[in-house]
Amino acid sequence: MSKNSWNHWWPVLAVLGSVTALGVGTSLAKQLFPVVGAQGTSALRVGFAALILVCIWRPWRWSLNRQQALALLTFGAALGGMNLMFYMALRDIPFGLAVAIEFSGPLAVAIYYSRRAVDFVWLALAVVGLAMILPIGHTSGLHLSPVGIACAIGAAVCWAAYIVLGRRLGNIPSGQAVSLGLLCAALVVVPFGVAQAGAKLLTPSILLFGLMVAAISSALPYSLEMMALRRLPPATFGIALATEPAIAAFMGMLLLGENLTAMQWAAIGCIMAAAMGSAMSREQSKPAPAGASAAASN
Repeated sequence: MSKNSWNHWWPVLAVLGSVTALGVGTSLAKQLFPVVGAQGTSALRVGFAALILVCIWRPWRWSLNRQQALALLTFGAALGGMNLMFYMALRDIPFGLAVAIEFSGPLAVAIYYSRRAVDFVWLALAVVGLAMILPIGHTSGLHLSPVGIACAIGAAVCWAAYIVLGRRLGNIPSGQAVSLGLLCAALVVVPFGVAQAGAKLLTPSILLFGLMVAAISSALPYSLEMMALRRLPPATFGIALATEPAIAAFMGMLLLGENLTAMQWAAIGCIMAAAMGSAMSREQSKPAPAGASAAASN
């Protein structure tokens, strides 16, 4: 491969690596559920991720005014709710389907802000995909937990709010925004984890495992995405990011033994196609939406 070809492809590979690392980290995290529950696992992941990114970015180097601080608090609350609801969804429904449902949040935001005729095609594809998952009529959704589906939809709503609120962060540097946002998210999630798992969260082996999960599913993916974002057009970044539901489904199958039906794979394909189509038709001049990061989202 020539140097020019490598310079062209490595940012795409970085995004795919980010999504894969996130899938591995989340699959490992699910193994903690029998010990500390979904809430406890989410608390470990978000808490350690916040500490890692605070150490990396040292957000205290920049000052914040009152408006920026309030924006970060609401942004972090949405981020915390998204992580908590997503992990609670994973208790009851397969990883790939949870990600596919959650993806409807950012997709809805992208289509809402675009309002072009072609986006109704992507909207229709997403609706078809969701109809194959949700308990509507005689579909595969009938075999899924209503509580799990509700939590995944809640995560999608929180992801949409996270993106909208991220647009209001103004000129706050991205590293400072995500590190402080995760710190605020930890304030939301950790009390639920403590209520669920109590002193079990302080078990040395659990803490070490939680630190590993946070590093794999937050620090590594976020670093890869930040490198890729500087070199990729927003549409290309969005297309690469849209592979997350399929990669999550593969990770769930390989690491968690979660086998999906043909209809569920088709549903994931429809939602991925909708996300990729929306990314391709998005105006190239527009920046990637705040909150697009997979590493921060789940």
